[in-house]
Amino acid sequence: MMTFPIPVVPYKPSIGPGSQPLEDEVLITLDVPNDVHAFRPPLVELDAPPEVAAAALAFLQQLLAALRATPFAATQAVRFSLLDFAPAVRDEINELLGEGEVSILTAGDLRAQETAFTGIWRIHGEGIDDVEASAFPRALRELAMARQLSLTPAPVPPADLMNAPALHHEIRSLSAQWSAGRAAHVINLSLLPATPDDLAWLDRQLGRISFSILSRGFGNCRITATALPFVWWVQYFNNMEKLILNSLEIVDLPAVALAAAEDYAETIVRLDEWIASIESALVQPS
Repeated sequence: MMTFPIPVVPYKPSIGPGSQPLEDEVLITLDVPNDVHAFRPPLVELDAPPEVAAAALAFLQQLLAALRATPFAATQAVRFSLLDFAPAVRDEINELLGEGEVSILTAGDLRAQETAFTGIWRIHGEGIDDVEASAFPRALRELAMARQLSLTPAPVPPADLMNAPALHHEIRSLSAQWSAGRAAHVINLSLLPATPDDLAWLDRQLGRISFSILSRGFGNCRITATALPFVWWVQYFNNMEKLILNSLEIVDLPAVALAAAEDYAETIVRLDEWIASIESALVQPS
């Protein structure tokens, strides 16, 4: 009999004997986060002076009425300025809204923090102290969309790089021709053959601007705006701060940072229930 030139690997069925690891074998699984965000009402002591609590509660009722009257749209916002409220009332509103998963920071003083109610944001900046209900804060969306494409020629890459030069050419070309509203184009760097030198060189060429988003809903998702329009570096970390997914997205804003229509509808229900519970807690015994 002729000897087969390629070693034959014993077949292991997908079910039945031989399909599962033996007792002394280690089953290796992906290090994914194991904490999933679940809604919890803000922790509030409700010990503010009656007039402060009443003013804050009235604002929440006004906010709820506006949400009910405004259909959800990805680029639409319901916004209220708190500048005319007394500092104590603003603090009480902050307490009643709580703090949620997503934070947004920029180079200047403009920043936003999602409240415990998905899609309701607290926005601060020069002369800005707003509560906004939207998929993503409008002022920060406009700031992200204001990036301009640099016309400087791409540098000659080092000879020892693997895939970074081709990726850079692809990303730069997509950025130049992209338009608002298009579906995201995702490049999963975790699945591509790329060396640490490749990623470091690509990072330098794409550049970074001081615009970052942190979402803590499932592990940590860190999103950084590159210097190229529409190009975002999106990285997921598990609870041990280990990078488990590294990708580049060409899109207006990465979907993980946006509230969806379902979130908006759920927030209306939860805010209504929260207001009812506050009203019950504030009722004085007769």
